[in-house]
Amino acid sequence: MSLLDGFLQAPHTPALSRWLHELEPLAKQKLEASGHGDYPRWRLALDQLPTLPVERVDLSAEAVSCFAASPISTADHEQLAAALMQLSPWRKGPFDLFGVRIDAEWRSNQKWHRVAPHLHALNGRNVLDVGSGNGYYAMRMLGAGAASVVGLDPGLLFNLQFHAINRYCGQTRAAVLPLAGEVLEQHPFPFDTVFSMGVLYHRRDPQAHLRTLLDSLRPGGQLILETLVIDDARANFVNGQRYANMRNIWYLQNSTDLLELIAAAGFDDARCVDFSHTTVSEQRQTSWMTFHSLAQALEPGDSSRTIEGHPAPCRVIVTAVKPAVTALEQ
Repeated sequence: MSLLDGFLQAPHTPALSRWLHELEPLAKQKLEASGHGDYPRWRLALDQLPTLPVERVDLSAEAVSCFAASPISTADHEQLAAALMQLSPWRKGPFDLFGVRIDAEWRSNQKWHRVAPHLHALNGRNVLDVGSGNGYYAMRMLGAGAASVVGLDPGLLFNLQFHAINRYCGQTRAAVLPLAGEVLEQHPFPFDTVFSMGVLYHRRDPQAHLRTLLDSLRPGGQLILETLVIDDARANFVNGQRYANMRNIWYLQNSTDLLELIAAAGFDDARCVDFSHTTVSEQRQTSWMTFHSLAQALEPGDSSRTIEGHPAPCRVIVTAVKPAVTALEQ
């Protein structure tokens, strides 16, 4: 049985089901024929997850949570924790499975709190999350009423983390597919809501990414874009250089230029609804993610600058809508 079967066989709208079956062979090939050296170990970790009775699932809590009717045994607790730890590093979270709390690098609940007030109601909506990671946000979207959530992320570890969590959450209305957002160029589908969080600055051609997001929305659908900005006249960022210890950073501009770029892609009503400086209370090392994190990316003694001398990370949330009639249709 494929890891994707539960979602692919769930009752979706006929149009969404047809689109999913277009992607099915691509997703299964990527997920089940991986040459990644750690893939066998990750799959073994999934196999080692204990079978546990789930009484209740909470997708609206700060930590996406699963509960049993009574405390699980010490042996099951240890086996569960050990298997989940084999899927480290955990970048997004938190999760709480039967008392095993996955304290991920990012306290993603803080970003969700910044995003949620600006969403068009998700009730009954089909949602796309490009660059979804391990599906923390997908679960929170379901908790907010989404009819379905399709996450796209080529990171195989993130995909297997999602399957580990969903072993117990049992959500057939959400999936993380091991595909990059570029698959949408050949396989578009009109979603009601599209999220792109932490993706734009990694794109060599940000305009192309935005056009793909536009093509992935129905008329009147909402875009939620979260990305890094530098609103500092002293900054002289050159495409491709390292920023805050991150490689592969290609688009980092000020918020005014960002809004102009989004409007030029064809969106209406593009607005910056939140600015937040990333702090070490939101992004940090934990026992579930022991590699370098934000603290190691900032100038020692001056948390306002990165170790490369740039302004410290500031993230903006932008909302926009696809017009009822696009410029190409006029």
